[in-house]
Amino acid sequence: MAIFKAFSGSISGTFADLWKDIITSGPFHEHTVVSPGILKQSNNERGANENGSEGIISNGSHIYVPENTAAFIFSESGIENVIIEPGGYEYRNGEESILAGDGIGSLFKQIGDRFTFGGQPVETKHVSFINLREIRGIKFGTRAPVAYHDRFYGTDLEIRSRGTMSLKVTDPVRFVRNFVPANATTYSFDQPGAREQILSEFVQSFIVAINSLSDEYRIAQLPAQANSIADRIRNDQASAGTWEQRFGFRVVGVGIESIEFTEQSRLLVQQYASNKMNVSAYEGISQRAGNIAAQQHIAQGIEQHGLGEGGGMLFGMNLAQAMDPLTATAGHQSIVAADAVTPTNHPQQESAPQMSVEQQIDAVKKLKELLDIGVLTQQEFDAKKKDILGL
Repeated sequence: MAIFKAFSGSISGTFADLWKDIITSGPFHEHTVVSPGILKQSNNERGANENGSEGIISNGSHIYVPENTAAFIFSESGIENVIIEPGGYEYRNGEESILAGDGIGSLFKQIGDRFTFGGQPVETKHVSFINLREIRGIKFGTRAPVAYHDRFYGTDLEIRSRGTMSLKVTDPVRFVRNFVPANATTYSFDQPGAREQILSEFVQSFIVAINSLSDEYRIAQLPAQANSIADRIRNDQASAGTWEQRFGFRVVGVGIESIEFTEQSRLLVQQYASNKMNVSAYEGISQRAGNIAAQQHIAQGIEQHGLGEGGGMLFGMNLAQAMDPLTATAGHQSIVAADAVTPTNHPQQESAPQMSVEQQIDAVKKLKELLDIGVLTQQEFDAKKKDILGL
């Protein structure tokens, strides 16, 4: 056999007049990747009437391969040739066409062959066409829950996802020889055998791809990473990433419609959020309880040193404020030094550096001694105590 290329590009001018009867590609329906050739017969106005011949060709047949398609010729014996460049071709294999040559002789010869082989020619030759455009909208979904290790929650969660993918034939020869069933004149990615294999391997690569993103993205952020997911699927060397090398087609794009938690994982996430809120509330209560305990402890200590119940409470509250940076004020962070032996009409000295708790207690004790021996009045004692305590 032989395929002779007559011209490149579209049919026009002289070739349109010479090639009145051609076999070319039929329509590609949604997800159709292989379609049988159709005989088009031109009239004088160069119109075209389609005659469904299922792409049967013979010696002298004219074949036109449009842009973004490839063609392959096959018979019961297998694939004979694959045409990957667009243009016009003439098929020659030594078998005379009933439309060419001496006509009558060829007709009687083929009639004899048909009687010999049960009314069929020795070998029926077909031509079918491959869709090289991107085939979009192939739906996928995870039938069983998929494990996703979410770093934010620190555990494996189960999710379900659905979306669409697009596929493109990149190597027509490999595609026809390794993926299309033998003697198939038409084929679609929606056919059960093709769809089952594609979805099974795609989901495996999809799981690998999304889990490789778990270090960077939470589950809610995955739909925005569709391009990155598609790249990782193409590079997965275990399943869908091997399609181009094995079958001659590859994943072009992935569109994620939704990613949802399973019911069990949704309950775990809700429990996590609830526990986090409880911990935050407990921390706040614990801090306030600690401040109150500190106030009570310090107040009791001051009462034991003879400052009285009111003085102890004031001292404890002031110290608790100093310990709590959220309630402390600038006025509480500096303490006016008390001159224990100077009358109240003496000019007040400048603020001294902040005193420690022990220093405050010692200063107040000295003031109390001065009060007891009559050196200070009650009003003077109260004023100096407030200065020391920063009240």
